This record gives sequence, C-alpha cells and structure tokens, in this order.
Amino acid sequence: MPPKAKFTREEIVSAALEITRAGGISAVTARAVGSKLDSSARPIFTVFQNMEEVQLEVSNAAKQLYNEYVGLGLQREPAFKNVGMQYIRFAIEEPKLFQLLFMSEQKAHPRLSNVLSLIDQNYQSIYLSIQKGYDVNQQTAERLYRHLWIYTHGIASLCATKVCEFSESEMNDMLTEVFASLLQRVKQEGNHD
Repeated sequence: MPPKAKFTREEIVSAALEITRAGGISAVTARAVGSKLDSSARPIFTVFQNMEEVQLEVSNAAKQLYNEYVGLGLQREPAFKNVGMQYIRFAIEEPKLFQLLFMSEQKAHPRLSNVLSLIDQNYQSIYLSIQKGYDVNQQTAERLYRHLWIYTHGIASLCATKVCEFSESEMNDMLTEVFASLLQRVKQEGNHD
C-alpha cells in the first residue's frame, strides 16, 4: 500500500509556484518545495513522480494566471489594446512567471503565427478581437497581431527583466501609436474587406 500523501497536489503546486515567483523555475527543487511546506522533500514524491512533473504543473498554473490577465483585457474596449496592456501588466506584476512562459528557450519555428498559437492558448480569441473590433479580414487581423505582439513583447520583456519602467500612460501611448500607424498602413494597402 503506497504511503498516504501528507500534502495535496494543490498544496505542493502552490508552494512551487510561490518559489517560482520569487526565484524563477530553476529555484523549484524538491528541497526548496519541502522547506516551503515545512517538511522534507519526501512527501512531494508521494504525489508526484519527479520534479519535472511539479515544474510542469507550475507552468500550467502560470498559464492559468496569465489567462486571467488576458481575459480581463478581452472584456474591455478596445479589446486588442487592453490585451496588450494586460500582457505587459502580467510581465510587471509576475516577472518570473512571464519569463517562464514567454522568455524560456523554445524550439525554433519558421513562422511567428505558429509560435503565437503554440505559446498562447488565447491566440484565436485575440485575433478575433482584432477582426471584430477593427473590421478587417482574418489575414489582416493575424498580421496586425504578429506585429503588435513583437512590439508588446519587447516592452513586456524590458519590464520583466527590470531594464526599463514605463508608466501606464506611456505604455498606452506607445501601443496606440504603433497600432494606429500599422492599421493605417494595412488599410492603405487595401488588405481589408
């Protein structure tokens, strides 16, 4: 009969998530999680097979938290701009989780659209918000999303690594300026319906 678990799966993941928030995913070790739970490392392995499994659950918890930020952005108008602001806010408020999700080494992909759909499960909802909010076709919406994601990701990365700080007003103005310029250009090119 296997030993009775001293801690629940949720308690272990919560402790590991807190460790990640403070020191990044590399700080999530069996000893660190055990210490956070005021225990030895042994109880972790009555619930999880290995630390990779714990780290995967931490990543899933970080994604869930990120999805909450995106959900708030999608509820506000203009949705696409607010998603960008929430993306940056996530980087500022949860820098280690942002780094885990969006600044970790990945397998290279030849197309950015493939990457975006792989790293962000909100991809379709976001580009649909562009299509609906700005009356553009799918191809144009995806193009706008790709360009603005690169720009927004740059701002967010600068914030997550504490290289720069921007006020809410500065971020708002930067995203508006770039999006308006790009939208004007694609409309001039006749790439909308």
